[in-house]
Amino acid sequence: MEGMMAKKPPKPAPRRIFQERLKITALPLYFEGFLLVKRSEYQEYKHYWTELRGTTLFFYNDKKSTIYVDKLDIIDLTRLTEKNSTEKNCAKFNLVLPKEEVQLKTENTESGEEWRGFILTVTELSVPQNVSLLPGQVIRMHEVLEREKKRRIETERLPNTSLEKEREPIEDYVDVLNPMPACFYTVSRKEATEMLEKNPSLGNMILRPGSDSRNFSITIRQELDMPRIKHFKVMSVGKNYTIELEKPVTLPNLFSVIDYFVNETRGNLQPFIYSTEETLDTKGFPVTSLK
Repeated sequence: MEGMMAKKPPKPAPRRIFQERLKITALPLYFEGFLLVKRSEYQEYKHYWTELRGTTLFFYNDKKSTIYVDKLDIIDLTRLTEKNSTEKNCAKFNLVLPKEEVQLKTENTESGEEWRGFILTVTELSVPQNVSLLPGQVIRMHEVLEREKKRRIETERLPNTSLEKEREPIEDYVDVLNPMPACFYTVSRKEATEMLEKNPSLGNMILRPGSDSRNFSITIRQELDMPRIKHFKVMSVGKNYTIELEKPVTLPNLFSVIDYFVNETRGNLQPFIYSTEETLDTKGFPVTSLK
């Protein structure tokens, strides 16, 4: 992924920031951007780089900070109320929670619609119908919705997994039960390429099985000077996954692998989602047929 732009030292590289935040929060990134935040204990609005991970908002002093200064769990959101703003190109809304009401303000009206849409999607587990967004943004919300549903299923299973069992030879069984990213399909390299070429509007990144039963591959289609197909190996190393790039990147799960590609390309790569209904399965098994 050569999209990295060199920054003047001593700022850490974006890749390092992404990995550090992922390691600290242990939650998938759904949406991010600047927000003006006013909590009950704040005297005034504070300007934060904000990440929506799972159903938690993480607040950072700036875009390059790796450690958050505050966080807000919004899973018990009672309602989201919009406020009329006297400021031009600004959106204001309040998050009403059982124990506090948090005021949020965005830098422009479009990002306000996005924040409102993504927050309601993960808290209500449905994509809101009354958001003024482009089709691509709505598709992204549907993708986030499926990922959040799967994350919750996975989280519910965690208490039943004892540490003692980790040493037992049941890894393959556990892997089958764990939910997979929505863009995972049991297809070959050739089939993945055809899917991306024939359906560019559905996304441009597919996760698929690797050449053996343990590892994976990612196939992407990029529109540069001309459409190009690329393949990346994703190796299973212990309980982590390593993307084989010029500088290998190791991440804790496959959802994080997909997040990495999306974020490193500033959203130019998006997961290929064929059909919400057909990619869902109660046991998390991948789709074997797209017909």
